[in-house]
Amino acid sequence: MISSEDKVRFDPATSRSELKQTEGGSVFVSNYPPFSFWKEEEVDSALSALNTAPVADNTLGLYLHIPFCRKRCKFCYYLVHTDKNSEQIDSYLDVLAREVELYSELQSVQGRPLKFVYFGGGTPSYISVNHLEKLVTRLKAAISWEGAEEITFECEPGTLSQSKVEAIRQAGVTRLSLGIQNFDDDILQENGRAHLSKEIYKSLPWIEQVRFDQVNVDLIAGMVGETWATWKDNVKRVIELDPESVTIYQMELPFNTVYVKELRDGGSVHVADWQTKRDWQAYAFSELKSAGYEISSAYTMVKKDKECRFVYRDSVWQGTDVLGAGVASFGHINHVHMQNTASWSQYIETLKAGKLPLNRGYTTNANERLVREAILQMKLGRVSAAYFKQKFDTDIIQHFGQSYEKLRREGMLIFDRETVELTEKGLHQVDQLLPEFYSEAFRNSRYT
Repeated sequence: MISSEDKVRFDPATSRSELKQTEGGSVFVSNYPPFSFWKEEEVDSALSALNTAPVADNTLGLYLHIPFCRKRCKFCYYLVHTDKNSEQIDSYLDVLAREVELYSELQSVQGRPLKFVYFGGGTPSYISVNHLEKLVTRLKAAISWEGAEEITFECEPGTLSQSKVEAIRQAGVTRLSLGIQNFDDDILQENGRAHLSKEIYKSLPWIEQVRFDQVNVDLIAGMVGETWATWKDNVKRVIELDPESVTIYQMELPFNTVYVKELRDGGSVHVADWQTKRDWQAYAFSELKSAGYEISSAYTMVKKDKECRFVYRDSVWQGTDVLGAGVASFGHINHVHMQNTASWSQYIETLKAGKLPLNRGYTTNANERLVREAILQMKLGRVSAAYFKQKFDTDIIQHFGQSYEKLRREGMLIFDRETVELTEKGLHQVDQLLPEFYSEAFRNSRYT
């Protein structure tokens, strides 16, 4: 759970049809209220929440940020490092484990089972087998994974070997997410990806051999250089791979990316316009449906004949407690958002001193928690009024009635007394709809 450094100011009053060209900024929504409202002054509130007994019946998950990559993709806005040697990686993983050990001693965490563990990045598969085994041993000793329903591990194909895939499976990973993004070597190279297509196919037999419960592959619609011909080939190839799930994001240009720097320096970067990217995603969803997949969210299709769960995703979108471990990671405990420092040196030094590296926080109120779940669950394409009535004692159809009606007139969704359901048009631009539900104080604000 990592935030970008900066994102576009998006005006929900603007008609969705007016957002046409892909320009600097992003409209992807991962949390609420926006990160720009999280403050250093609330670190004490975060620490207080961590030292308080957990809210009854709430689940707990663990997110681990592994911030290393072979190269920085030109569209990447995450906090990653491409210049760290083995000794520096070892030092980072040592304090990452120490952070989890510190969390395990706190009242909000002590004795609680983990529902999920998520290794994100960066590139978790960048680290060596030895590093991975040492890290996992310490993590499991701090907080048991025995009852976890899902352990997810993100991979870049070119960082994998047979021994590393085996080590990932032996660590208890149940869900492997393979960042393919594209199969065209020219497009991969233009966008700064570290791997080429041959490395994708080289890794697949190793992955198949160890039999993960679920293999997910990622694609990005609209990478620089993409055409209808290359996109159709991407979709064909991913169907041939036959993974349990396929996740497709639409290309964006967040402000702190290489591509936006090139634009600011007077260069030219062509990314497909929003309607073309929506058309490409809709095409992929249609082809996947014909191949036996069904919609799981606005981004993901899953095989109909296999049990595909997204424990991490669904838990986060239903307000679970999450320990965010790692530089710049963010989490949520006892209704308080919290985020670690983004400084490499400060992160390491703080943990070596035996302290948590928290940098900012935000204490949510009941309405903010309602809005957060309501907008995140819209990404599923379908929202149940009964869920919100039971959890928040709120009739969301009445509570958000004006916004639902406005979006219905625009053809984005339909709703009745029981359910809100996005249309295909709404599904493929859901993140651009969500600020419609923001409280007035958070509208037109910087996201991070």
